Amino acid sequence: MTTQRTRPLGLAQLSSLTTEPPKLVELAAEAGFDFVGIRVRPVTAQETPFNVQPGSAMLTETLARLADTGLTVKDTEFLLLDGSDQRDAWLQMFEAAQALGASSMTVAVADTDSSRVIDNLSQMTVDGKAYGVTPALEAISYQAVNSYPQAAQIAEQTGVTVLVDTLHAARFGATLEDLRAAAPQVPMIQLCDATAERPVSREALVEESRSGRFPAGEGGQDLAAMIAAIDAGRGATQDVLPISVEVPNSALQSALSPQEWANRLYATTRALLDSMDSIPTEPKGV
Repeated sequence: MTTQRTRPLGLAQLSSLTTEPPKLVELAAEAGFDFVGIRVRPVTAQETPFNVQPGSAMLTETLARLADTGLTVKDTEFLLLDGSDQRDAWLQMFEAAQALGASSMTVAVADTDSSRVIDNLSQMTVDGKAYGVTPALEAISYQAVNSYPQAAQIAEQTGVTVLVDTLHAARFGATLEDLRAAAPQVPMIQLCDATAERPVSREALVEESRSGRFPAGEGGQDLAAMIAAIDAGRGATQDVLPISVEVPNSALQSALSPQEWANRLYATTRALLDSMDSIPTEPKGV
C-alpha cells in the first residue's frame, strides 16, 4: 500500500539559497531528505551564481556528494521568460540539468504576449528532449501566468508540465478543484506554509515568496487538503508525487545553523505527512 511515508522528500535550493550545491546535498542527506533541487541560474542580481556547468569543479564536487549520500537531483531552476531571446540561457541550463541527472527545469512567465509564450515554451520542450529534461511551468501569483487553469492550458499546447507551489496556490486563490484538474500534469509539489492573510501588494508578495515562507504546520494554510486534492486528481494507481520543501525565511533562519534549518524543515514536513496517514483528510477549501 502506498502511504505518505513512501513519498520522496527533497530540499529546494531556495530553502538555503546561499549554500553551495555540494553542501546542500550534505545538509539534505543529514536531515533525511531523498533528493535536492539545484539553482543552476540566479534569479536576481544579488544572488551568488553557482557554476555547475559540465566541466566545472563545483559540478564534480556535487556529483561526488550525490554519490556519497545516495541522493539525487530531481529539478533545476530558474528561468523567467521575459519576452527576450533566452534560448541560449535555457540551453545552458539544460546542459547543467543533464549533468546533474535532473529531469525537470522550472520556468515562470513574466511575458504578457501569449503567442510568444506558447512559441518559447514549445521550443523549450523540443530542446529539452535532447537532454532528457522537461520544462516545468510554475504559476507564480505575481507573474503573468499565475493560475493553474492558465498553466494547464499552456501545458496542453506546449508539452511542459505544471509545477504546484503551495504558497502561490494560496496567494492566487487556487481551489481544490483547480489542483485536482491540474494533477495529471504535475511532476512535483513545492511545499511551504504561509500566513492566512494575503499580502496586499505585489512587492509584499515578492518579499514573502523569497524570504517569508514558513515550515509546514507553522502557518495558516491547509497543506494536507492541497496535497490530498492533487493525489486525488492523479488517481489511486499512480505513485505519490515527490515533495520539494521550499521554505526561505530570513528571520527564522538567522537563529539556526543551515543544518538545524534543514532538520527543522524535514521534521515539520514529515509530521504533516505522517498525520495524513493516521487521520483521513477530507479536502476543504484552500
